[in-house]
Amino acid sequence: MHDPRLTPARGDIAAKHLEGKVEAARFVEGETFAISASLASLREAPVADAALLTQAIKGEIVTIYDRNEEGWAWGQLAADGYVGWLPQATFVKYGPNPTHKVTAIRTFAFPGPSIKLPPVETLVMLSLVTMVREEGDFAVTSEGLFLPKQHIADMGNLEADFVAIAERFIGTPYLWGGKSSLGIDCSGLVQVSLHAAGIECPRDSDMQQAQFGRALDAHESERLRRGDLIFWKGHVAIVRDADTVVHANAFHMATAIEGTQDAIARIKAAGSEVTAIKRI
Repeated sequence: MHDPRLTPARGDIAAKHLEGKVEAARFVEGETFAISASLASLREAPVADAALLTQAIKGEIVTIYDRNEEGWAWGQLAADGYVGWLPQATFVKYGPNPTHKVTAIRTFAFPGPSIKLPPVETLVMLSLVTMVREEGDFAVTSEGLFLPKQHIADMGNLEADFVAIAERFIGTPYLWGGKSSLGIDCSGLVQVSLHAAGIECPRDSDMQQAQFGRALDAHESERLRRGDLIFWKGHVAIVRDADTVVHANAFHMATAIEGTQDAIARIKAAGSEVTAIKRI
């Protein structure tokens, strides 16, 4: 069975590379675009109130296979393979290759070289931009945006401690399908933090549990290390130290630090046991 979250195939249309592997009325090559919006919502259906599956961040690549007359497009994100519907206004033809990425959890883009100017856009961590020059304390992008140089780094810059990245999101509101400091969910926090460290990571917690790291046995799980991942059905938390985890969760409606045993007991009382502890 093909996972519909990662397979660009419907009964009426599918990606050309899936021909012979899935059934569809027609197969198309698809076109490559780049996300131009600060955040683009990838939804389950082509309506604004459909479930939010995930978010695409500025500069991400998306392959579009279908469009409708209501301004929606159906495609697949290159970064993690997720499939869904995006507003057509959120992407453009792929332009110059990005040179830098945003390393702050969010930053303002100004229309000129002054922080006194009203920002024209808010960019979130891992947004990709093409820097064409520097002007004072600002990096100027190919779109004419002025970004504080302290908030960006070249594409090869990798964070040494992904847990420290997750900790920077403490207090961020919980948002199902979110993956930025404006709103984030449990697996989005894991994915963004690991991507900042240069580690590829699937989007959803069940994918992360299935594909990631080495499962700890009962003896090892008594000695948790920073960076271990604790999984429940539909949830994941990041171990900070021997006693605490950091996780985006609907109980706190935020990214929060919580005692590990407190979290395990609370979630167990709500009906879910730990399903795995994985070490990256």
